[in-house]
Amino acid sequence: MRAPHRGAPTEIMDDSLPFEYCQVAPLLLAWYGREGRELPWRQTRDPYRIWLSEIMLQQTTVTAVIGYYQRFLGSFPTVEQLAAAPLAAVIDLWAGLGYYARARNLHAAAIMVVEEFAGSFPDTVEELQRLPGVGRSTAGAIAALAFDKQAPILDGNVRRILCRLFALQQPPRSSAAEKQLWRWAEALTPEAQVHDYTQAIMDLGATICLPRKPLCTACPLRELCQARRFGLEQQLPLKQKSKPVPVRRELALLLENAGRYLARRRPASGLLGGLWEFPSYSLAEGQTAAERIVLLAGELAAAGEPVELGTIQHIYSHFRLELKLYRLPVSVFPQVAEVEQEWFSKVELTQLALHGAHKKALDKLLNFGD
Repeated sequence: MRAPHRGAPTEIMDDSLPFEYCQVAPLLLAWYGREGRELPWRQTRDPYRIWLSEIMLQQTTVTAVIGYYQRFLGSFPTVEQLAAAPLAAVIDLWAGLGYYARARNLHAAAIMVVEEFAGSFPDTVEELQRLPGVGRSTAGAIAALAFDKQAPILDGNVRRILCRLFALQQPPRSSAAEKQLWRWAEALTPEAQVHDYTQAIMDLGATICLPRKPLCTACPLRELCQARRFGLEQQLPLKQKSKPVPVRRELALLLENAGRYLARRRPASGLLGGLWEFPSYSLAEGQTAAERIVLLAGELAAAGEPVELGTIQHIYSHFRLELKLYRLPVSVFPQVAEVEQEWFSKVELTQLALHGAHKKALDKLLNFGD
């Protein structure tokens, strides 16, 4: 990590800033009036639609979200219809968007809105945070965008903007930085035009104050920005120290019977809950997939020899998966208690809500041939 630029303070004090908090909102609002993005969820003040978009946008790009947002509204146009839907239907529609706990929380929150709030979303940050999957920043966004409440937000884009605007030279996820960033977010949020201000600051982070190579010359806050003043715009926010990523080794079986393949649905709770996958088995330390497949072929009464299809590498949020694939013909496969499993044709598998690594496994199968 580079040392701070000479002359740059290691800690910004509010009374040392060369600008007033009240200068920020007018500059952002004027810029937003000229440059604001046209997005599907900006055509409404309906809290259901705004909440849906905010949950989908957590850790996901706008480009990836638009299609899912439109499909969700096509299937569940109201919070009542979402609450009444089976969880499996919600997860199937979410498949491919990632971070699947969001889908489970979405369903649980819809039920809570219907049962505890009579189908009307609460309009305060405190009550909105009672909904599963809604933290302080998401609650602030809903309150500001749907109800024009003076509520700050601190998503990833806003966090980056504030780190640069105030030249914060602390890791932005540290507890001290978190408190300071929230104080700044509150101080900058205006009393009026909160809806537009919130959209504006999110747009600024998404289009101008980029993680790499920020477009400083186009930024409406360039004259106020302390990172730019001290030549730190490329160095801030400070990077967190990365932790080693653990590796999980598994074996997946594409069990084939009369041209159909077995897939099973994961339990509704936990990692990748409710999504489909091929039967998978952990590999013990030092155990090879070839050794394990010999044992499994005997247990499953294989009707032929296993065929290796290759290895999948897939990155999840907190581990890396190495998945060895084998196709194995079987005559029968016993039903596992309390596990939903079915036999599917290759065409049916392409329509199934498989999770990421097992989508890659299906691609291997489809490209391998018969």
